[in-house]
Amino acid sequence: MASIKQKAVCFIFARGGSKGLPGKNIKPLAGKPLIAHSIAIARQCARVETVVVSTDDAAIAEVARIYGAEVPFMRPAELSSDTAPEWLAWRHAVDWYQRERGSFDIFLSLPATSPFRSLEDVNACLDLLASDREADAVITVREAERSPYFNMVSLDKDGYANLVIRPKTSISRRQDAPRVYEMTTVAYAVRPAFINRADCLFAGRLRAVCVPVERAMDIDTPYDFMLAEALAASKFSHILG
Repeated sequence: MASIKQKAVCFIFARGGSKGLPGKNIKPLAGKPLIAHSIAIARQCARVETVVVSTDDAAIAEVARIYGAEVPFMRPAELSSDTAPEWLAWRHAVDWYQRERGSFDIFLSLPATSPFRSLEDVNACLDLLASDREADAVITVREAERSPYFNMVSLDKDGYANLVIRPKTSISRRQDAPRVYEMTTVAYAVRPAFINRADCLFAGRLRAVCVPVERAMDIDTPYDFMLAEALAASKFSHILG
């Protein structure tokens, strides 16, 4: 299969300065630091040649190495603030790898904050990008619980609520609204050349893999982490890396 022959490098981007949940990337979940779950899935993927962690934090770097990832560089401070676009950290990592190690076919990002992804989710993204030469990237999504056509509003300058997207005809049930999806942080499969030339993900042609809600959690706050602990202790614990 063509997808098997393509060389994928997995990058895990983990800053040390989280404000919503300090220390989240190495906070223990189900007996392992959070980042270790992403490293484990990446190492299980036959198409991933190398797992690289991009971080500005020495403690994260140490944990990443313990669990089998490489940390061949430290992320520059200007790419590590909470206002720095992660896209620039992606470009920095791609540039470093191409300069020091050579070319590769697929950039795979597995954020540390999505520990419930499955190997099947990752392989689905890699397969889809490899099979569609017109696509610049593959993202993961989940079916949205709310709809901008039915029960999502914005407030105008006078404080009045209006539907985000007003449908052409009245919609009385969410099920009758156009289907919409929420992006998740389960996985991103991207062509390195696209990262080098574009300014953001949505500057390109994107395909999407839909994942179930229990595998789509993104941990960013103490509340998220509490839910993750409950999920890890439930019947879904087997999906942790």
